[in-house]
Amino acid sequence: MTCLLHGLEGGPNAVNGIWTQFGGNLSFVSLAMSLWALFSIQFQRRSFRQEKIAFGIIAGGASIGSILLSIEFHPGIYIDLRFSPLALAGMFGGPIAAAIAASLAIAFRFAVAGTAMVDGIITIAFATGIGVAGHFWTRKRSPGFTDVILLGLALGATLVAAMALLPTLVTAHLLAGAGFPLTALNCLATVLGGIVLLKTQQWELERSILVTAFSQSPDYLYVKDRNSRFITVNENMTRLFRFRTIAEMTGLSDFNLMSQPVAEELYHLEQQVMETGTPLIDSTERIGGRFLLASKVPLRDKQGRIIGLAGVTRDVTDRTALERELRESKNLLSHAMANMSDGIAMYDSKGFLLFCNDQYRDAFPLSGDARVVGAHISDILRRVVETGERPAIAEGDPEEWIKTASATLHSNKDEEVQFHNGDWRSIRTRIAGDGTAMAVVSDITATKQAEIALRLSAEQLKNLAETDGLTGIVNRRAFDEAFARETAGSARKNTPFSLLMVDIDRFKAYNDTYGHPAGDECLRVVSKCLRQSVSRPADIVARYGGEEFVVFLPDTSAKGAMIVAEQFARRLSQENIIHSGSEFGRITASIGISCATGATLRTSPNRLLAEADAALYDAKTQGRNRILAHSRENGHALKETG
Repeated sequence: MTCLLHGLEGGPNAVNGIWTQFGGNLSFVSLAMSLWALFSIQFQRRSFRQEKIAFGIIAGGASIGSILLSIEFHPGIYIDLRFSPLALAGMFGGPIAAAIAASLAIAFRFAVAGTAMVDGIITIAFATGIGVAGHFWTRKRSPGFTDVILLGLALGATLVAAMALLPTLVTAHLLAGAGFPLTALNCLATVLGGIVLLKTQQWELERSILVTAFSQSPDYLYVKDRNSRFITVNENMTRLFRFRTIAEMTGLSDFNLMSQPVAEELYHLEQQVMETGTPLIDSTERIGGRFLLASKVPLRDKQGRIIGLAGVTRDVTDRTALERELRESKNLLSHAMANMSDGIAMYDSKGFLLFCNDQYRDAFPLSGDARVVGAHISDILRRVVETGERPAIAEGDPEEWIKTASATLHSNKDEEVQFHNGDWRSIRTRIAGDGTAMAVVSDITATKQAEIALRLSAEQLKNLAETDGLTGIVNRRAFDEAFARETAGSARKNTPFSLLMVDIDRFKAYNDTYGHPAGDECLRVVSKCLRQSVSRPADIVARYGGEEFVVFLPDTSAKGAMIVAEQFARRLSQENIIHSGSEFGRITASIGISCATGATLRTSPNRLLAEADAALYDAKTQGRNRILAHSRENGHALKETG
């Protein structure tokens, strides 16, 4: 740093001597900064203020040491490198370090006294101020190499200005005599010291990051020596074993922390790691009811000798509990999936099978072998086509069906499909939010068979409800329903509708003479003759009550109805059922016919029944065994006998 030296009178040799003597001064300043770099780590453990105070003392001491090594340029005027440590203290230590360093340097310079004491103190103040200005310039970021260069140049400019302006220094012609080496070496000392401090800051930052990461890691970190004693631990380790500070654990071993059996087991494992050099990875430990996962690696010195081990232990208690719950849930789910009756399958958004249980494969007897994890739905459906598992597919284009079915996989739907062997399956597909398709397959064969049987039973019951139990023809109830339906249809179409009402002559006497079984057989024969007399599906023969029968003939005129009646009479006559109680000596029947169309059917269809009944009454009163017709076709009544 700068104070004044004498010797300009010696010419070039004196100047060369200045350079030589400044070399030692430069070495001292650089050594002082290096010592700070060495011991600054120790001060990191103290408070921020204590660190700055220590740095100010070191910088002030370096400045005083430089003064002690100064060169006398002129009586009472000394030159040295005192200003470099002061500028560096200001930039890297801030106002606190700068104030302490400057105070020490000024006090010592005042004690030394001399002709240029005041100028020297002023220059010390300006040099320190430049450093503080540099500190505020870089306070929002860390100083860099460029900042150090600028600090050195600013310091050099300050020294040149001092030598050119301060009266004592001007009188001594210091600028001309030793200005260049004084300025250059102070700048060089500043740059060299700044580089040391920059490197120190970098190391401190890296170390601080490592220490912070080690200390604040959520895992349990520790380093042990060859005897498995703790050299250092992080804060989590102290909390785990309920220590207040790291120092309290230093030097202890597992034998001081846990039970003898557990400590011995850990000791032998760690010694094995250090003896074999083989790391121990993810070893399970249990301490104080906590589940821990430990990894330990051997530490080696530069010669490759194992000097200890480093360990990281992770608390996996919660994870272990969660894994246990997941295993239990998985086992429960697997048990449920294995024992449920339905088949379940899951397809991803692209149609690939992600999961299925055995019941799903078993539900498809011919294509089950294609239903494996990783198979695409189109390949599975192609197997269905190849095996003929679903015969209905063969009716169309199989490839088109595969394409359509694959495209509709990812849609909510319910299907019922029948297999080649008559079995039925219900397939219910539901889509999740992520596009996954869940298919549930149920065997509904028994249900479908029961449904079919129920439908057949219902049809049979309906037939029984609509059929006369004795004759097998339509009963009165079914006749009434059919009559209303068919007359309405004929009215809409404006077509004729004829009705035959038939009554067996002297049937009561027949029953009394031959008994009810013979009477029942007679009724069956009559109903058979009536059925044989009609030929169209729309013609209906019904038992109207007792020995009365009725036949309605849609789209049939009165003449057509007469033909039907005559056919019946002939067939009954051919049966020749003996009836001793009849005036005809055999079973005969009286028949009344009515016919209507158009408006009559629309307004009063029951009038058709009344007219047929009236015609039948007339036939019976006129001697029985005859056919009488009352017709309103063409607006007049028609009457025939047979």
